[in-house]
Amino acid sequence: MFILTEQSNIAHHFIAELRDINIQRDSMRFRRNLERLGELMAYEISKTMQYRPRVVETPLGFAHMQELTAQPVLVPILRAGLPFYQGFLNMFDAAPSAFIGAFRGQHAADFTFEIEMRYIAAPDLSGRELILIDPMLATGKSVLLTVEALMQYGKPDKIHIVSAIASREGVNHVRQHLPESFLWTGALDEELNQKFYIVPGLGDAGDLAFGAKISA
Repeated sequence: MFILTEQSNIAHHFIAELRDINIQRDSMRFRRNLERLGELMAYEISKTMQYRPRVVETPLGFAHMQELTAQPVLVPILRAGLPFYQGFLNMFDAAPSAFIGAFRGQHAADFTFEIEMRYIAAPDLSGRELILIDPMLATGKSVLLTVEALMQYGKPDKIHIVSAIASREGVNHVRQHLPESFLWTGALDEELNQKFYIVPGLGDAGDLAFGAKISA
């Protein structure tokens, strides 16, 4: 598992602002910080990808370079994943995308919940490298359901699961059920509260990015 803040880098600054209850009042800054964090994560993932040589003609000669063998498929989980996804799209600007509408249903009396999925659109995923993008990896339930739903579009060659903040419990759950996947996160938090939100986390990423929703 790769944790971006285990190293000294600018990601610490972006995640600190994402967590800060005062800075969170600026939804545009919250979205921009998620986007910038997405760019950093995309760069780190790009180091693991396959490249091929390419000769590029310049005004003064020829340069021997490398280019991606194949673009990954980007998969944001709506709606919270959109700003984070934009950072990946800035880096992989020729990548195709799939879109998933997955969200928590109503909490029961014991605060448990089911994941609801009402929208999915995807290209052919057969043999592709897949990057699943969700700012918060809390319980891991939505990740598993999303991967299961995507399998009807073809079996990918590699699956990257990326979050801005992950919980230890969610990471363990995904590792148990998707041991072949690659996990990437900006920061790892140790706790989930009674409502299964990450602690200290940052709150509801979708509401902070786009405004509070009315629950049906």
